Amino acid sequence: MVFVNAIVSIMQYNRINIIGLGNILFGDEGFGVAVVNSFQEIPDLPECVHCIDGGTQGLALLDYIESCDGVIVFDALIPIDYENRVHVYHKDELPAFIHRKMSSHQMGLSELIGIAKLHGKMPEKFVLIGVPPKNLDLGIGLSQQAAPLVSEAVKAGQEILSGWLEK
Repeated sequence: MVFVNAIVSIMQYNRINIIGLGNILFGDEGFGVAVVNSFQEIPDLPECVHCIDGGTQGLALLDYIESCDGVIVFDALIPIDYENRVHVYHKDELPAFIHRKMSSHQMGLSELIGIAKLHGKMPEKFVLIGVPPKNLDLGIGLSQQAAPLVSEAVKAGQEILSGWLEK
């Protein structure tokens, strides 16, 4: 997908942040970071789009949420018992499970959302794209179940971004 045709639409977006969350030292927990690393390799991304390896920074990411018009977050926070596929949640559909502490950074995501709302600085557009982790053991690299979902998550993010830029 090439974003060159979206130049007229870009004017309405000062900044769109693409954030990957996760700890790459615990297998599939690093899914969000793997996706954002792939996402930033997309050719012709508009200048208003910024890819951020959020790792496990939690509240240190607050400015990346509050200072933009749109945010796409990639993470492996979908409960393990969910279907092994890419799940997409828009701002008003954010599930309750992001408030449960399943890993060191997830509580940070729900706190970020809550604080941004309290500050009245929640971005107009917010999307969470995630998968259920299959392996959270100590070790670098995604499981055979999660690795193929990276390209699907990137594609889902591209489609959302293209939709935002076309409006």
